[in-house]
Amino acid sequence: MAEVKRLLSGARVVTLTGVGGVGKTRLALRVAADVRRAFPDGVWLVELAALENPELLAQALVEALEIRDLSAREPVQVLAEHLREKQALVILDNCEHLLHACATVVETLVRSTSDLRILATSREALGVAGEQTLAVPPLPLPDSETPRISAGSLAQCDAVRLFAERAGAVLPGFAVTEANQDAVVRICRRLDGIPLGIELAAVRLRALSVEQLLARLDDRFRLLTAGSRAALPRQRTLRALIDWSYALCTEQERLLWARASVFADTLDLEAAEEVCSGDGIAREEVVDLVIGLVDKSILIREEHPSAPARVRYRLLETIRQYGRERLVASGQEATLQRRHRDYYRRLAARAHAQLFGPSQVTWFTRLQLEHANLRAALDCCFAEPVEPAEVTAGLGMATDLLYHWITGFYLGEGRRWLDRGLAADTEAGEVRARALWADSWLAVIQADVDSAAAMLAESRALGERLGQEPVLAYVALYSGMVAMCRGDVESAITLYEEAVARHRATGDPVGLASAFVRLCLAHSFRGDPARAVSAGEEALAICDAHQEGWHRAYTMMALGIEVWRRGDTRRAAELEKESLRFNRSLDDLLGVGMNLEALAWIAATEGRYQRAARLLGSLQAVWRAIGAPLSGYGHLVHYHDECESRTREALGEPAFGAAVRRGAKLSRDEVLSYALQEGGTDGGPRAETGEPSPLTRRETEIAGLVAQGLTNKEIAAALVIAQRTAEGHIEHILNKLGFNSRAQIAAWVCERDRAADG
Repeated sequence: MAEVKRLLSGARVVTLTGVGGVGKTRLALRVAADVRRAFPDGVWLVELAALENPELLAQALVEALEIRDLSAREPVQVLAEHLREKQALVILDNCEHLLHACATVVETLVRSTSDLRILATSREALGVAGEQTLAVPPLPLPDSETPRISAGSLAQCDAVRLFAERAGAVLPGFAVTEANQDAVVRICRRLDGIPLGIELAAVRLRALSVEQLLARLDDRFRLLTAGSRAALPRQRTLRALIDWSYALCTEQERLLWARASVFADTLDLEAAEEVCSGDGIAREEVVDLVIGLVDKSILIREEHPSAPARVRYRLLETIRQYGRERLVASGQEATLQRRHRDYYRRLAARAHAQLFGPSQVTWFTRLQLEHANLRAALDCCFAEPVEPAEVTAGLGMATDLLYHWITGFYLGEGRRWLDRGLAADTEAGEVRARALWADSWLAVIQADVDSAAAMLAESRALGERLGQEPVLAYVALYSGMVAMCRGDVESAITLYEEAVARHRATGDPVGLASAFVRLCLAHSFRGDPARAVSAGEEALAICDAHQEGWHRAYTMMALGIEVWRRGDTRRAAELEKESLRFNRSLDDLLGVGMNLEALAWIAATEGRYQRAARLLGSLQAVWRAIGAPLSGYGHLVHYHDECESRTREALGEPAFGAAVRRGAKLSRDEVLSYALQEGGTDGGPRAETGEPSPLTRRETEIAGLVAQGLTNKEIAAALVIAQRTAEGHIEHILNKLGFNSRAQIAAWVCERDRAADG
């Protein structure tokens, strides 16, 4: 509401855009009620949804504004004359099906008047000069990665709150409880936070339990049919609402909408061009059709900070399911699924080929954004009925994605895909040999050493039979890891040296750098610092020659451990932090975990036991997410145990436990900031360090009122200030703290209060 008012204060025409049912009309009406006093000549609502003939638009405005004119003048002239000196606000509601007519009338009125403001709602911008647009998003949803929180806290989430309020209206006494909160959250997520969908769902609680409602949401268009009898027919059911949007699209836009539904999550322009073109859509036409669907709020444009150069597009799940029904009805579903599968198989192969070089991070990031689509493509490869060629291709794809499985949150999933492919494809060929050594690495990271050894034995046998030197090189590398996990350092070093020789012979810089990193750790563990540093420097030289970052970060981690063992804790911490900064940018949880481990060991060595204990606490969530403590670096476990024992003894059990728990409560961003000692502090987040608040006294007071749940209007009344002044203060608070929601302000206030209480 504050943003709409701000736009209205500086622009003559403001258009609220968004998908059907998102609440554009309600938002416009609430804003109109708030600003009514600023328009002495009135605020006028013109409802256009039921108007089909664009030629009657101007006449509809004349009637809505209650203008009595008996002349023969054109209605638009009557309007212009009537509004010429008026300070009024006209709300044009639901313009999407009369877009051209609305744009023409609006431009005429703006040119003819000086103080008129127009607030429009539409699924597509009007496109008039000077127009400001505001995309109205669905309601915020609980973060799927946020740990389980109390039902009371969850009820403050907008989507959940709306569901609870509407459910309470039809089922007195309804509340979000510990017992039903998971089902309520899943309902809100399945409905994409679209207010109309949530309201229609809540009404069904007259006859269904929350769990029954959730179970039936797969057929949401048939289920969600109850709405207000006062609403227009198209707003009484979810299907009718989306039918309306579908009818407003051109034939080609409808075709692209249906085809885009084959994507599991977001897509980019390249994917749309590759998968959706052909059979009625030329490749060069796709970009204009995508723009058209974005304009109509069917595709939602998204920019990701990690990949700002590649805009992505999302279909809300409700919109996607509607498109999928249209695709099935057209008989093209199987064809589009194959196109989708083949595109992502090629994408995985391209990523694998460009793994070691300057575009590495770009590819890692892109694969993370495409994870849901990669999963869908793999699922298609292994779908019933089984086709041997497809299974082999799927196994090759899963192998190509090896580094994606390791650098993201997908380690367990990656192993399941490889296990599934190996079980289905028993052909003794190169694809199987590669998949076996790839799967063995994931098994080592999960501390499943015996399974890894068995897979490596089979892979070695295949490599020798096929004469595949690259296979034998990787078998030697990962066999060395198995030996390290079993405590056989000498055998591990022999195997790593074999891997170095074989990778040199095949000219594979990826395997060569990996082998040198492992040699660095092994020599360090054996107590041979000169060879450890020499191996690390070899790895760095290879990475720098190829402008590669990920293996370089792991090399810095290994060198940091060796430098720490030699007693130079300051240099060791610098190396670990440099490695951590890269791993943070990539969101590589395995690498982050290793860096945090090393920084904890360093802190304990320096006698900074509170810091060591907090870092050990923060590691609990990291290793739990990966699935195995210290992952594939099992020989380093004794460093962890030694650090923990030393820290526990120095602090005493009560203080050690408290520090560990405090570290475990930190968010991932807070952990990383703490580990890197950003801002020159050695504390946790701002609230815990005792660092002075960046807020003024008045801003601190207002932040406290926000934490109490007061609205801007209530804050203004409590402090006897203008509401716009309160809104300005809150905007400053958000900017200073780097936040984007009131909930974050509330959490910040609670954290500071808790820290102040000791």
